[in-house]
Amino acid sequence: MTKMKNRLALTVAFAAFAVFLFWFVSVRQSLLFMVGIGLGVVLAGARFGFTTGWRNLIEQRDASGVFAQLILLAVAAAFSMPLLASFPTELSAALGPPSISLLVGALVFGGAMQIADGCGSGTLYKAGLGIPLNMAILPVFALGSFLGSAHLGWWLDLGSVQPVGLVEEVGLSGALGLTYLGLIVLALAAWWWSKTSSVSRSLLNTKLIVGAVLIAVLAVLILVIAGKPWGVVYGFGLWAAKIAQAGNLFDPTVNAFWSQPVNATALQQSVFLDLTSITNIGILAGALWIFSRNKSGKPNKLNTQQWIVGIIAGFLLGYSSRLAFGCNVGAMVSGISTGSIHGWIWVVMAFLGSLIGVRVRRYFGY
Repeated sequence: MTKMKNRLALTVAFAAFAVFLFWFVSVRQSLLFMVGIGLGVVLAGARFGFTTGWRNLIEQRDASGVFAQLILLAVAAAFSMPLLASFPTELSAALGPPSISLLVGALVFGGAMQIADGCGSGTLYKAGLGIPLNMAILPVFALGSFLGSAHLGWWLDLGSVQPVGLVEEVGLSGALGLTYLGLIVLALAAWWWSKTSSVSRSLLNTKLIVGAVLIAVLAVLILVIAGKPWGVVYGFGLWAAKIAQAGNLFDPTVNAFWSQPVNATALQQSVFLDLTSITNIGILAGALWIFSRNKSGKPNKLNTQQWIVGIIAGFLLGYSSRLAFGCNVGAMVSGISTGSIHGWIWVVMAFLGSLIGVRVRRYFGY
């Protein structure tokens, strides 16, 4: 009975907030909040972890999580790329420049997400589930994201080329063909690695596959509603930047990133007007609703050293995500599904980082 009352109270509160956004902010922001709730419910309900899927493949040779992620990418690309081709001026792809910044950022992010047990979306939904480490990581993730964005100009000066969008460069058919070819190669590699295990496991996990399809559909809805792909880490950086600006801790007018018109405008406007922030708030809300419905068992108790290492990893998550032009969501899901070459580079470097990260995680006894 208590759980039912909690769920009802949260449902009423979320509905009221959606109405507030609809009436006082915009229809678009209200819709994005509701889509965010859907993402939070699916991510938390299915325990759909990008980080965990990679770690299970590396350590247990269990490819089911990675297969679900590949299905997510395939479904999202099937809708996103035709939409981008049909509405090139109304919709934009998640493009990022191949660069030294991308290589370093993705490598560090891949390692840090294994230690912190969560990427951008994972940190959000696990914080919503009340997991102490992820709740503690969220603010330092935001701080790292802000500092990474503030330093991004310096990193790009080390070397970068113009972003490459497959839909624009090779057309819709070519973009879909190359994307599916890449996904098939990754699927075959994951299948081969799983076959080297002495334990026979199914490649298909029904709960994860259903979650993958739902996440893909919701990601496409964000593209249609917002006009740009799903992202997470920009919102974190914006929150910290607003606090820093309010405290007169930095001057955005002299920073290469935050002086850009779109970012300067975001700093001046209410956070409720930011597309990424309102979706992030929705994800937190959706995960909280799942938590109220089915509270998970007690998390593993961490010692002081594990807490310190986890917090440092959380900061590195935020910093490196800005250098890499996104996390598993902004760079991998949105990047690959909208045809950005940087998304593929991100996957390779982040996976290499994860190979290191799982060993560091094991060393500290997580």
